[in-house]
Amino acid sequence: MPILTAAFVVLYLWPDNTAQLWAWTIRPRMTPLLMGAGYIGGAYFFVRAARAQRWHHVAVGFLPVVTFSSFMTLATVLHWDRFNHAHPAFFLWVALYATTPFVVFLVWLRNRQTDPGTGDPGEVTIPNVARWVFGILGAANLSMAVLLFVLPDAMISIWPWQLTPLTARVGGGWFALGGVTSLGVAREWRWSTARIVLQSQALSLILILIGAARAWDDFDPSKPMTWIVIGGMFLLLAVIVCLYLGMEARRRSHDAALTSKVIRTG
Repeated sequence: MPILTAAFVVLYLWPDNTAQLWAWTIRPRMTPLLMGAGYIGGAYFFVRAARAQRWHHVAVGFLPVVTFSSFMTLATVLHWDRFNHAHPAFFLWVALYATTPFVVFLVWLRNRQTDPGTGDPGEVTIPNVARWVFGILGAANLSMAVLLFVLPDAMISIWPWQLTPLTARVGGGWFALGGVTSLGVAREWRWSTARIVLQSQALSLILILIGAARAWDDFDPSKPMTWIVIGGMFLLLAVIVCLYLGMEARRRSHDAALTSKVIRTG
């Protein structure tokens, strides 16, 4: 959590100073803004995970982290020469991504047996249509992630802002994180399982879109991908907000009904 928060501070508050403050120089500023927004969303998730009382409240968020960190590990190996090997941030980066895919996967593997598959008292069910929407959006994000990682040169030519092969693959990791998260939500019926991970995802999306406004000069409005990427982020955020507000209203209604029932039977 401290490392993720520090990464947010560096990348989101000083996106123009990565040559001095980061493990490698990143240009233009939209890429560090994207990364910083993702890191603070991750920090929020792990704070909530550390305080969670039941595994299923946070379980959906762990395999996305495994997928994301695996992308980062592979990108580091493939572009080793692009890093500033003398910078302290480089050692933190390597230490983080040499261990995170394995540690987080083992945490998921160890804890999944504690989930009986049942919901919380008064559990509310995610509507099937919402699960289908998350499944479609998740598949789209994951497809984008694979293209960015496997075909970076082709994606660079159509991407909204300037990329290098390294930042294309790193960006693919962030799309993979969002994609696997959405697919995880699509597989779940329990709202209690989706709440925290969707809060984290919404926080990151809001900050990414604010970052896009800050770095709009980096975008090429003539490229269709500009509007696909920005529109896709707005769409996903809108879906999350609408689902969250609706499900929370249902949850509060169920809680009130349960409380009233307890009072009557008591």
